[in-house]
Amino acid sequence: MAVEALSRGEGVRASNGALVVRTGQFTGRSPGDKFVVRDAVTESHVDWGAVNQPMAPSQFDALYDRVIQSLNGRELFVQDLRAGADQEYGLRVRVIAQLAWHALFGRQLFLRPDVSTLAAHVPDFTLIFAPHVQADPAVHGSKSPTCIALSFTRKTVLICGTFYAGELKKSVFTILNYLLPERDVFPMHCSANIGPDGDTALFFGLSGTGKTTLSADPRRRLIGDDEHGWSSRGVFNFEGGCYAKCIRLSKKNEPQIWDAIRDGAVLENVVIDPHTGEPDYDSAEFTENTRAAYPIDYIDNAVIPSVGGHPSNVVFLTADARGVLPPVSRLTPELAMYHFLSGYTAKLAGTERGLGSEPGATFSSCFGAPFLPRRPMEYAEMLGRRMREHNVRVWLVNTGWVGGAFGVGQRISLPYTRAMVNAALEGKLDDVPASPHPNFHVMVPRSCPGVPDEVLDAAGQWSDRAAYSQSAARLAELFRKNFEKFAGVPDSVKAVAPK
Repeated sequence: MAVEALSRGEGVRASNGALVVRTGQFTGRSPGDKFVVRDAVTESHVDWGAVNQPMAPSQFDALYDRVIQSLNGRELFVQDLRAGADQEYGLRVRVIAQLAWHALFGRQLFLRPDVSTLAAHVPDFTLIFAPHVQADPAVHGSKSPTCIALSFTRKTVLICGTFYAGELKKSVFTILNYLLPERDVFPMHCSANIGPDGDTALFFGLSGTGKTTLSADPRRRLIGDDEHGWSSRGVFNFEGGCYAKCIRLSKKNEPQIWDAIRDGAVLENVVIDPHTGEPDYDSAEFTENTRAAYPIDYIDNAVIPSVGGHPSNVVFLTADARGVLPPVSRLTPELAMYHFLSGYTAKLAGTERGLGSEPGATFSSCFGAPFLPRRPMEYAEMLGRRMREHNVRVWLVNTGWVGGAFGVGQRISLPYTRAMVNAALEGKLDDVPASPHPNFHVMVPRSCPGVPDEVLDAAGQWSDRAAYSQSAARLAELFRKNFEKFAGVPDSVKAVAPK
């Protein structure tokens, strides 16, 4: 498929063998252009609103007809794939693409069935990637020529007016987030890995908070870097590949990701030296959201098939641009529910269209609101039940700023974050004395192996403690105002709101 893309002029080859492509005008997702068909199947189950915008069946049908007419007689690339490493809960998908590199992206990101089973492959959902086709708002009910439309009745996704391949990946995730709760499977926007003793850990967080980086750890085996299900049997990966941010990637800090970018991988919007083909991972000329897509078995210690047991630890990752939250803290079950529903982080530049160069505070329910068709409480209740059943320890890790807000402080050191995460997963923080945060109630350890004690003190790293207190109070108020939108939350969870 890479050869096809090269021969068609869709990309160039980097010195490490990866296919390098540009995604054109859009270098991130277009959440404002995503629609779900509102009909008898979805009417009472979807949480309609700004995230799940309704589209009439007739409008979807009209857009489908336009796409099919545009693709008739053209060379297309088709891949029959699978989402879900657990055979009982998987989804058979068919990707139909105008561009060879989009088909390659799908092949690298999803599971590749055995050749012997392809003849009997009947897709549960079909995804048609037609970037050259533009929607008409007057006819199709879209907001712009860009449109990602999903019909659960027709079991079809249409992706129009954008070349950004991440729309393909997240469309499948949205489908699974809708279907799996009905089968008592908790769908999660998280990465997962397994320790030497067989302990599974989950890492929740939005793009740019470190899910891929922190789960790709030479000391632990990777289950997956982004999307998983938690069934009565344990955890399983939805995908067969990884989609890593590679801005400022280095072999020293992220050796597994560095080594995975080779022949067969796809590099999106990475600057390449025109003479040597050498990638410049430090350049954000096209976007901060540079990406690498590669099969999971490109990671040397990946778990194949990508399944694990019930987690012992859950880590919530947040990139706090205000520099307020502690670098690591432990949560009670009630605090875990509160922070899961809140999903606080800073949206980093480039992940979605319309973001500026500076990160802004945001709350994304369940650390993945753009991909959740159902009410957030449905997912939160599933998490709460599983935490109680399996006595899971939950940690909040700030991978963002320390010593001040963005522009004053600095991004916390990745080696320190790795040391804190490893200590938490290995039980080395269980008996360490801890202090409650004055605003957020989380328990902050006073020491951690491999980390200077002063790094653990968020307030102490500010030159002006009064300024820290004021910023913490403002962030606490943002949490409280955001939480007002949730209905049906237990009183015990409401009681742990920041002050």
